[in-house]
Amino acid sequence: MKTVNLPFYAKLAFVLIFIICLGYLAILGHSLLAPMMSAFLLAMLLLPVANFLEKKLRFKRSLAALVSVIVMISFIAGIIYFLGNQLSDLGQDWPLLKQQTQHTFEDLQHWVSGTFHVNAQRQIDYLRNSATNAVATSATVLGVTLMTLSSTLLFLAFLLLFTFFFLNYRRILFQFLKGVFKEEHEGKVSDIVEQIQYIIKRYILGLFLQMLIVASLLTLALTLIGVKYALLLGMIAGIFNLVPYVGIFSALLISVLITFATAGATKVLFVVVCFVAVHALDGNILMPLVVGSKVKINALFAFIGIVIGEMIWGISGMFLCIPYLAILKIIFDRVDELKPWGVLLGEQRKPGKKRKVYRITKKIKLEEPE
Repeated sequence: MKTVNLPFYAKLAFVLIFIICLGYLAILGHSLLAPMMSAFLLAMLLLPVANFLEKKLRFKRSLAALVSVIVMISFIAGIIYFLGNQLSDLGQDWPLLKQQTQHTFEDLQHWVSGTFHVNAQRQIDYLRNSATNAVATSATVLGVTLMTLSSTLLFLAFLLLFTFFFLNYRRILFQFLKGVFKEEHEGKVSDIVEQIQYIIKRYILGLFLQMLIVASLLTLALTLIGVKYALLLGMIAGIFNLVPYVGIFSALLISVLITFATAGATKVLFVVVCFVAVHALDGNILMPLVVGSKVKINALFAFIGIVIGEMIWGISGMFLCIPYLAILKIIFDRVDELKPWGVLLGEQRKPGKKRKVYRITKKIKLEEPE
């Protein structure tokens, strides 16, 4: 059989066409693919639990998968319950928030009058017209909100079902992957699957550890400066920090608004300083140690992946981009024809530099990336 060697520009054209078609299919199949790919990551995380129940406690495979999913639901429900209690405390201070907002609005009104020479009555008329327009479009906003809520519930239902199915049929899926490729590639396929399982499990655990550290540091810092709802704001920052680059700034905006309403403008400056300090610590120390040692994706393609993920699947795409870039890098590094793409995604290696290792427990250690 004659082998045809295509020039570089022809190969590049085929690659670009493939990427465009793949992106278009991803947009069309958003409702199915987003929960399925999220469930795959959760199944990788819950795999040790399912294996323990199946091998040590002699559970049937389906029962072990079901119990693992129930454990995950219980954990998430506990976090939501705790956040709900904190938000209920915030709701009790709603009159105070409303009063502070009114005082702030009056001060802003006087500042606009003195700076731009716009009297208070014209400002009120402008706000009244804006409110009228908002009410006129309220039906549209309500419809969008209901659609978002229904799509979220559908996403969660698919997520739980796919997680259960992946855990229950994991051996069939593995046998399928080995059967698709030629027999001489069986060892390489097994190695790729093992590496993906290891990397994804460590990456997700690293993200949770990073979330816990960031939430603890911000809670401590906000408590020391006397910010009300420091625990709530710290937890929000830790959870939002799971979305790279964008999440921490969203948490900062929420924290600034709540602090401004409860404590005034003075403490807002301290809150901003605390967030900037913790974010600098997270980006330069925690992220490289906790997450960077597990997923070696350079910042350029991590940011590009986040933007493309948001364009295709929204927030879920921002969550999924980094771990799936790591999976692609594992595959690229082990396939000879794709190794240049693995080099492109990875960090630049510094030869001769010894990695630092910080051991927390016998099984948990933090490694400086290569």
